[in-house]
Amino acid sequence: MIGSYVAVGDSFTEGVGDPGPDGAFVGWADRFAVLLADRVPEGDFRYTNLAVRGKLLDQIVEDQVPRALELAPDLMSFCAGGNDIIRPGTDPDEVAERFERAVVRLTSAVGTVMVTTGFDTRDVPVLRHLRGKIATYNGHVRAIADRYGCPVLDLWSLRTVRDRRAWDDDRLHLSPEGHTRVALRAGQVLGLEVPADPEQPWPPLPPRGTFEVRRDNIQWAREYLVPWIGRRLRGESSGDHVAAKGALSPDDIRMRIASVA
Repeated sequence: MIGSYVAVGDSFTEGVGDPGPDGAFVGWADRFAVLLADRVPEGDFRYTNLAVRGKLLDQIVEDQVPRALELAPDLMSFCAGGNDIIRPGTDPDEVAERFERAVVRLTSAVGTVMVTTGFDTRDVPVLRHLRGKIATYNGHVRAIADRYGCPVLDLWSLRTVRDRRAWDDDRLHLSPEGHTRVALRAGQVLGLEVPADPEQPWPPLPPRGTFEVRRDNIQWAREYLVPWIGRRLRGESSGDHVAAKGALSPDDIRMRIASVA
């Protein structure tokens, strides 16, 4: 029985792309926390989300990990390194070495540490050329998980999130349905009975013409890619002025999910 859960990471774990009624994000980790809370007596479950968008691995380790260790949860999800990997010039082998040092520190103090792989970016414009780099990092993450007994939330193998409906308009973050499917897969990883199959096929879509695809790509580049590149050139991060969500009540999460369903 898992009585406490702490989530650390970047925008993926913060829940960017899955807005609640007040505009604040929900995301897979919050949804997963509800699945966990449903299996313990009411009021006996503690959940804290420390993730902040845009954070690099070292920032997560410096800012979030000490707080997570203070909370001493039964379960911790550790998703880090993705923002490092997509930056030009980074070495996935070197990032993995730093990731492993963090895992050693965490597994010595936390009951269970669940790690995550990166997504398969085969069908994602711009990011598809990073597919080999992501696959290399994923191989390291799986090997590290084997060495330290960590369950793995394998996002690369989750085929249904390759569908464009699993992604937000920015094509960098999951949609509410995408976050939901990841939460369900996380439950499966820990052996929970989940209310739906994360690999349930999507309804078929009508075919898209070449002109429509090109038009959408141009609009996406104008609205999302150019501002993202601009922030990188200025040395800015989307999370520079963002605070972590902190401790959350499963009941509050349920109400926020229900209000936008």
